[in-house]
Amino acid sequence: DTHLFTADAKSMCTNIPTDTALHEIAMCLRQNQTLFPNVPMEALISALHIAMKNNVFTFGDTTWHQTTGTAMGTPPAPPWATIYYALHEDEFLHEFAEDLLDYYRFIDDVLGLWKAVDPITDTQTWELFNNRMNDCEGLTWEFSERTNNLDFMDLNLQIENNRITTSLHEKPLHLHLYIPPNSAHPPGLLNGMVCGTIFRICALCSDEADMKNRTKIFFKRLMARGYQSTDLKPIFIKAITNAKQYT
Repeated sequence: DTHLFTADAKSMCTNIPTDTALHEIAMCLRQNQTLFPNVPMEALISALHIAMKNNVFTFGDTTWHQTTGTAMGTPPAPPWATIYYALHEDEFLHEFAEDLLDYYRFIDDVLGLWKAVDPITDTQTWELFNNRMNDCEGLTWEFSERTNNLDFMDLNLQIENNRITTSLHEKPLHLHLYIPPNSAHPPGLLNGMVCGTIFRICALCSDEADMKNRTKIFFKRLMARGYQSTDLKPIFIKAITNAKQYT
C-alpha cells in the first residue's frame, strides 16, 4: 500500500516572483538571525535585492535586463529557489504526515513515498496534497503516477519484496561520448573518470550482479572510444577496490 512518486516544477527559477521571494526570504533571514551570528543579515538582504533586481545577461548579440524571476546565472540562484519553496513546504507538509512517509527535494525535483492509509479517502487526500504543493505563488508542479517503479534524475527506483532497490537510469539517447585517449587533457583524467564512474555505480546500484554488468558495459564503452584494455584494467581494479571499501 506504499508507492513512489515524483514531482517536477515547471520552469521553477524563472517563475519565482521576485518581489514576493525577496520579502519572504528577508523575513526568514531576520527571524533566524540568532542561528547565524556572524552573518550581516541586512547586508545580505541588500545584496539579494541588488542581484535579483539588476541582472543583465546576453542572448546572441542582444543584451537584456531581467525584470522578474530568479536572476539566472548568479551564485545565489539555486539556494534562493530552494529556500523560497522550503518556506511553503514548512506550512503544509506536516498535514500529510501519515500519508507522506518520505519526501525529498533537489531544487525543482521531488521524490516521495506515499502510503494509502485509508483506501476510501486516498484519492481525495492525494489530490489535496497536489493542490497544496501548487498553492505557492508562481510555481506549478507536475506529478507522476504513484507506482512501484520510476526514474528520478539518474536513478531507477523499485519497490520489491518490501524494500526499495536502486539502479542507474540512463536516457536512451545518451551517446556516452567519453573523452578519447588522444585528447590534450591532463594524464590523471582517465583515472578520475574511471574512479568516479565506478564509485557512482557501486553507490547507486543495490544489486551486486547489476554493479558487475554496468562495470563491464562502462569498460567496453571506453574501449570503443579508443582506450586499450592493458591501460584500463589496473585502473578499474583499483577503482573497484576503493569503491567497495568506501561503500
